[in-house]
Amino acid sequence: MRVCFVSRRFFPAISGMSIYAINLLRQLVAGGDDVTMVSQYYGDPARAAVYGGGPPPAVPGVHVIGLEALGEQDNGDFERDIDALVDAIAREHARAPFDVLHAQYGYPTGWATMIAARRLGLPCVVSIQGGDGHWVGSCCETHRLAMVRVLDHAGALLIGGKSFAGEVHDRLGTALDRFTIVPGAVDTAHFTPAREDAPEGPVRLLYHGRVDRRKGVLDFLQALPEVRGDWRATISGIGPDVEPAQALATDLGLGDRVTFSGYADYDAVPELYRAHDVFVSPTYAEGFSNTILEAMACGLAVVSCHAVGVVDCIRDDENGILTDPGDVPALTASLTRVVTDPGQRTRLATAALEECRRVYSWDAVGRQIRGIYHDLRHRPQTAFDTALPMTPCRFRSEPHLL
Repeated sequence: MRVCFVSRRFFPAISGMSIYAINLLRQLVAGGDDVTMVSQYYGDPARAAVYGGGPPPAVPGVHVIGLEALGEQDNGDFERDIDALVDAIAREHARAPFDVLHAQYGYPTGWATMIAARRLGLPCVVSIQGGDGHWVGSCCETHRLAMVRVLDHAGALLIGGKSFAGEVHDRLGTALDRFTIVPGAVDTAHFTPAREDAPEGPVRLLYHGRVDRRKGVLDFLQALPEVRGDWRATISGIGPDVEPAQALATDLGLGDRVTFSGYADYDAVPELYRAHDVFVSPTYAEGFSNTILEAMACGLAVVSCHAVGVVDCIRDDENGILTDPGDVPALTASLTRVVTDPGQRTRLATAALEECRRVYSWDAVGRQIRGIYHDLRHRPQTAFDTALPMTPCRFRSEPHLL
């Protein structure tokens, strides 16, 4: 099949969407599909500092097209970028017709891809991820209507788990039977445990991902001063709250017990996990956490939260430890347990690794998505209203947070 995959953030951007995209692209190529990826990116240095920026790199077997998000960088003019995405998809279709369009993220890429699909008479698949469920559509009437139309009219809606589907249903009213559950997955050949036992010394705690208070990074730092036992912690990644996190670590007197390691190239991430013992993700909500799956595959014990997108893969005291989001004292207690009890660390890590290898295979997920494409191949996009009212939105001043 000829597949056009439309991404909002791809490498070098730091995002779970980048990881999802690269693994899916590899599966499609391995399955014999002819794949084009159209991906937005940040060129403005200030905005690139939040997520990473620059044109997307080459992907073997994939025709890659980068579109700088000029409108988003210009006071959050998402509509300008939507027009650019539609035009780019249409140009590529005229060059070599597509069979199916697949958008990653409901808005703006999903909305743009649905418009292009209707114009070209093609089926459209949309993966609902991250902010789609948590806040897009609660920000303004423009984005609410766009999200509702995507949710009501896309040929297929892919979502990572039941808890995330429930959140979207509760917030935007989407019928649960509209969703196809496609769980997160991890490349278990790339993400593997350390070959040797952990060295003697402090228990090594790792936070890796977007450095964003919505991911719980500030809660993690707040919890650390009262964690008993011998430990060291690493904060890996970039994001909107790097400077606040560094300032908080200084205010808390954490000193050389916490290291901020900055940007981590995807190919180097497995070694980063393997250099630690416990993965800490006190997030408030996820679509489906790629980093948790990666940590599980690398043999780390996981401490996270009873949060949307987490509870689909982590069960408290079975394959990880869960606390309530924002409950810093409970997080402190959980971290103390895994730091001071090596037997528990080993038990949780072993259970997580076994489940990851058994359940979260990209081979299975790739086959499921390719099957969805084939089922939709001859079902072109149905009619919907493309006109949206322009209403004030808080994300226009901070569009990178959308």
